[in-house]
Amino acid sequence: MNGPDEWDGRELPGNPGERPRIPSPRAAAEDRGPLPDAPPLPVAEPDGLDGTEPPVAPIAPVILPAPAGAPPHRILKSLLGAWALAACSAEETAAVEAHLTDCASCADEALRLREAVGLLHPADSLDLDPLLRSRVLEGCLGRRPARIPVPEWATPYDAETAKLDALLRDMGAAEWRAPVRLRWFEGERPVERETTVAGVMGHLMAVDGLVATALGLTDPLGTAAPPGAPDPLIRTETFWRAADEKQSPLATHAPWRDQSSALIRQVSFAGTKVAELAVPYGDFRLPLRDSFLDRAFECWVHAGDIAEAVDYPYEPPAAAHLHQLVDLAARLLPSALADRRRAGLAAPPQRLVEAGAPGRTLHLEVEGNGGGHWYIPLDSPAALGTPEHTVAHIALDSAEFCQLAAGHISPEEAAAGQHGERDAIRDVLFATASLSRL
Repeated sequence: MNGPDEWDGRELPGNPGERPRIPSPRAAAEDRGPLPDAPPLPVAEPDGLDGTEPPVAPIAPVILPAPAGAPPHRILKSLLGAWALAACSAEETAAVEAHLTDCASCADEALRLREAVGLLHPADSLDLDPLLRSRVLEGCLGRRPARIPVPEWATPYDAETAKLDALLRDMGAAEWRAPVRLRWFEGERPVERETTVAGVMGHLMAVDGLVATALGLTDPLGTAAPPGAPDPLIRTETFWRAADEKQSPLATHAPWRDQSSALIRQVSFAGTKVAELAVPYGDFRLPLRDSFLDRAFECWVHAGDIAEAVDYPYEPPAAAHLHQLVDLAARLLPSALADRRRAGLAAPPQRLVEAGAPGRTLHLEVEGNGGGHWYIPLDSPAALGTPEHTVAHIALDSAEFCQLAAGHISPEEAAAGQHGERDAIRDVLFATASLSRL
């Protein structure tokens, strides 16, 4: 007897010694169109002799032709993917949906495709969130603190320079020449100066250089640094004059970024005592901890100027950082008010107050993210502001307060909730605007 793989060539046609040909698989019946419902079996009549029904022979199914004008099954099956994505024409959609009511296999496939489409997500923007770096660092540091942590007072500067760096990386060469309008407040009136994105970055690098030189780092102006008092305006104009017009405007990006990183690294390794190091700003000085907050504030403000010029979305600082910036401005208000009095731009004090003694007070309420309550002494920078001696109250949104402190809106435009002595309110609003500078 031959085995299952053996044959002797006698039972099947073909030449002696030749293995018979195996026919190729036949197409499935549904590939030629939907299968029709089988017709009902005929009911046999009794033969009248014994009342029983004679046996009925099975009837082969009959394949009916597809309706006139309807695409064949294979075409409709190939359209299921496009139909699931809603990419078919109206005629194709109607034909596919009519087919799905008759073809079970296509109906199952259509259901699977629709479920798969539901898992797809719309394409997201490729622009990185400017706050992404801060969030990643916060998450990492929450699991394992940094061996050399950045001082808390330097974290707003670290975050804002990182956000601005992300904005600059996303810009083309032509956008670096986009005009930027810088605004600040002098005396009783607003002042404007037009430059470019490259000019703004030169300004930030020149003024950041005041902090760099205080920490013993290289001055970005080099030998071109002006002698005498290190005034931010004079340093900026010196940098602009020394800029090579033939040089690419992108040339300021890398030096500014390297200087910002060096500042953060320097204060992280310097220890806690460095926070009180004095940084000169021309006719006044700030401790290093406040200088870093001042530079963070200016970096955010000018980054907003750049983003507005190139039509780029830009987010405000995180709430904790914004609170530190608002707090710095509130702490500087008594000195700014005294400076305006000496210049004859504010009302004289109503009475003398000893240093550390309570005196007439304005309650500054800043609402929203980063807000809080501050009590500003009105008669002397050395006096103590207290709720019990409040004679006036101002309420401002945090974003509006920062725009006022940046000189982007005038005191008259500030939509402040006001109550109490009118002169005190006016003097504090103008003192807030006078904090701005180029």
